[in-house]
Amino acid sequence: MGFDIPEPFVWDESFKVFYEQLDQEHKGLFDGIFKLAKAPSDGAALSNLAKLVNDHFAHEESMMKKANYDDFDSHHKAHVDFVATLKTVSCPVGADKLHWAKDWLVNHIKGTDFKYKGKL
Repeated sequence: MGFDIPEPFVWDESFKVFYEQLDQEHKGLFDGIFKLAKAPSDGAALSNLAKLVNDHFAHEESMMKKANYDDFDSHHKAHVDFVATLKTVSCPVGADKLHWAKDWLVNHIKGTDFKYKGKL
């Protein structure tokens, strides 16, 4: 999409949104994808990633609503679209789907989440 995917695939300071809980959740998403990449046949790793995603999106969106964030609708749609695609993923998870998840997360944080810095 636009931003480089870090290798190894781990969160670093360049992904900081400056909301401690959201930064911790983003780290967890990186870790969830990393673990799934290490064990693409592990259904528990895929289920864990789905739970991390759903929990994070719900928390982030609640913060946006509370702050009357003006770009909520398009941000929410990006989340809905990601979850819909993630639901189509099954084990063993192919390299193409892992790349998609990594690329989406990197570009969503740096291209979309960064827009709410200082606004929540």
